[in-house]
Amino acid sequence: MNEYAKCHERQTTMDFHHHLKCAILDAVDEGLIMRDPTRKAVIKGMPPRAKKPKYLNQFELHKLLDVLHLEQHVNWDWLILLIAKTGLRFSEALAVTPNDFNFSRQILSIDKTWDYKDDGGFLPTKNYSSVRKVQLDWQLIIQFAELIKGLPPNQPIFVNGKVYNSTVNAVLSRRCLEAGVPEISVHGLRHTHASLLLFAGVSTASVAKRLGHSSTTTTQKVYLHVIQELENQDVDLVMRSLSGLS
Repeated sequence: MNEYAKCHERQTTMDFHHHLKCAILDAVDEGLIMRDPTRKAVIKGMPPRAKKPKYLNQFELHKLLDVLHLEQHVNWDWLILLIAKTGLRFSEALAVTPNDFNFSRQILSIDKTWDYKDDGGFLPTKNYSSVRKVQLDWQLIIQFAELIKGLPPNQPIFVNGKVYNSTVNAVLSRRCLEAGVPEISVHGLRHTHASLLLFAGVSTASVAKRLGHSSTTTTQKVYLHVIQELENQDVDLVMRSLSGLS
């Protein structure tokens, strides 16, 4: 454990100790060993590293979108814009085809993902709840209606050969530096989208449906920090309301 702790953070070492302890206790219960060597173990570890931000605030997102290189042809900046405005998973965004857009109803249908980790091709969504229709704003509708003109209707818009998550993350990092905002990952755009909706007062149920979560419990776990901050704001609002009563 001490050797492991030399190159791992204390929390990681504690997690490892926990899993190890469970196995050893089973061995003790079954009489395979006489005593528990993990008992009273002193957990050491490296100090925690500074955590990278997982999402941007509204001001930072505006700055990021302002520096995107939205050219007349499809590029990764268009994918960044789409994820930022819809909260799609990376694999879902890669699988989007022109036929998935319903421009008259301002809807994007999500019913598949793209297998970017292996040999490519369409795959099912992460779960049943991930099959959904995502409402789009009118500006995004106009932009993509022009962008995808003439593209094969059933072919992925953003896929042209092998796709790597690291490639898109590198483009996003450069744009974050250009905008002077914290560097986040492509998945961080999904967190940004959801966080902004929650701060705007959108219900957890609506956010869960838009993100394709299987339940609101998943949304509450992932965005607990946002929900707790909103609850603090609610307490302040309640107190101000009560103090106005006489």
